[in-house]
Amino acid sequence: MKNKTLLTVLIFITSCTIVFSQTKIKAIKAGKLIDVISGTVLNNQIILIENNKITAIGSSITIPENAEIIDLSKSTVLPGLIDCHTHLSGEPTDDYYGDIFRKTPIDYTVQAHIFTKRTLEAGFTTCRDLGSSDLIDISLRDAINNGIIEGPRMLVACFTLSSTGGHADMSGFNPAIRMNSIPDYTGVADGVDEIRKRVRNNIKWGADVIKFCATAGVLSEEESVGAPQYSLEEMKAIVDEAHMWGRKVAAHAHGTEGIKRAVIAGVNSVEHCSIVDDETVKLMKEKGTYMVPTMYALDYVIENFGKKGYPEKIINKAKSIAKQKQEGLVKIIKGGVKIAYGTDASVMPHGLNGKDFAYLVKAGMTPMQAIQSATMNAADLLDITAKTGSITVDKWADIIAVNENPINDIKVLEQVQFVMKDGVIYKNEIAK
Repeated sequence: MKNKTLLTVLIFITSCTIVFSQTKIKAIKAGKLIDVISGTVLNNQIILIENNKITAIGSSITIPENAEIIDLSKSTVLPGLIDCHTHLSGEPTDDYYGDIFRKTPIDYTVQAHIFTKRTLEAGFTTCRDLGSSDLIDISLRDAINNGIIEGPRMLVACFTLSSTGGHADMSGFNPAIRMNSIPDYTGVADGVDEIRKRVRNNIKWGADVIKFCATAGVLSEEESVGAPQYSLEEMKAIVDEAHMWGRKVAAHAHGTEGIKRAVIAGVNSVEHCSIVDDETVKLMKEKGTYMVPTMYALDYVIENFGKKGYPEKIINKAKSIAKQKQEGLVKIIKGGVKIAYGTDASVMPHGLNGKDFAYLVKAGMTPMQAIQSATMNAADLLDITAKTGSITVDKWADIIAVNENPINDIKVLEQVQFVMKDGVIYKNEIAK
C-alpha cells in the first residue's frame, strides 16, 4: 500500500514538472505602450506573457528568471490590430474576365494562405472576412485555428446575401453560364422566407457573422452604385433571423436610402457608408450602429483598376462617389458615430491594411482615435472585447510594435516591424 501511495506521489510530481516545463513565459520590454482604454501612452512598461495570455503589465514588474526577454525598449507597442472588412480568399489581378470565368475555387484556395500571412505580418492579428465563395473562408479560418497555415484570427461570413441581379449575384450573366453546380450554394435570396433560409444555411456551414448587400456597389456591373437592393421588410428579416441565432449583421451600403433602411432594420455595422446626409448620421448615432469606412480601397480602384482591364463602368462608379465618401466620413466623425476599422482588403492587395489610418486622421480623427477604431472599437463590434482589443491582463497576447510613435505619425502603422499573436512571434524586424 505504501509503495502504491509513493508511486502516485511520484507520478503527480512528475506531471507537475512536465506542465511547468511546458509553460512558456515571455517578457516584453516596451519603450512606449499605447493604452487604448485610457487613450494614453505609457513609458517603460514590462508585459509578461504565459503561453497565449498576458499575465502582468507595469513599470516595476519583476521578470522571472526563466522568461524569454523580448527587447522592444526602443519601440512603440500596441495591441494587435483588427480589420473588420476583408476578403482573404482573393485580390485583384490583371485579368478581370479570366478571374471570373476561368479560375475555379481551387485556384483561389491554393493562394489564399499567401494573403493571410501578408495580413498577419502587416500587424492585423484578427480579421472579419465578409464574404467568400465556396466556403473558402471557413477552410481558411479553421486551417489558421489548427496551426496549419499562418494568418490572423478570422470571423467569417460565408456567402454574402444579395438580391437577384444585385451586387453579390455572380451566378452568371447568361442563364447558360453556370457559375456553381451545387444547388443552394449561394447567397442570392429574394423575399422573407428565402432570406431566412439563406441566413440559416450560412450559420449551418459555420458563419460567425451575416453580411448582405443593402445597395448596389462599385465592383459589379449594375448601373447604379448606391441604389437599394432589398426592401426594409427583407432587411429586417435578415437581421431578425441572424440575431435570433446569435450572429451580428454587416450591411454593404453606399447610397443614403439603403443605409437608412439597414440602420432602421437593426444592422450592427454599415460597410463603406459612402453617401450620407445629416439624418442618416443622427440615426446611426441614436441606434449605436458602427460605420466601417474602407477608404483606401476606393482610391486604389480609381488609380489602378483601369490598368487591370476592369470595365470603364466600374472605374466611373468609383470616381462618382469618391468626393461624397470623403465628405461623408467627415460628417460621421463629427456626428459621433461609432467607427470600427475596415479596409475591404482584396480590392487592394492584402498587406496594405494599414493604409486606412491616414484617411481617418485626415477626416478628423486623432491618431489615438484612429488606433482605437482598429483595436478596442473593432473588438467591441466583433464581440471579442474580453479576449483582445487592448493590452490587458488575461487577454490574448496579441501585440505589435513599430519603430516610431504612431501618435506623432500615424503612417508608421503602414510598416509594422513586430507581430505577436497568441503569444507566438510571427515577425520581428525591430531595429536594434
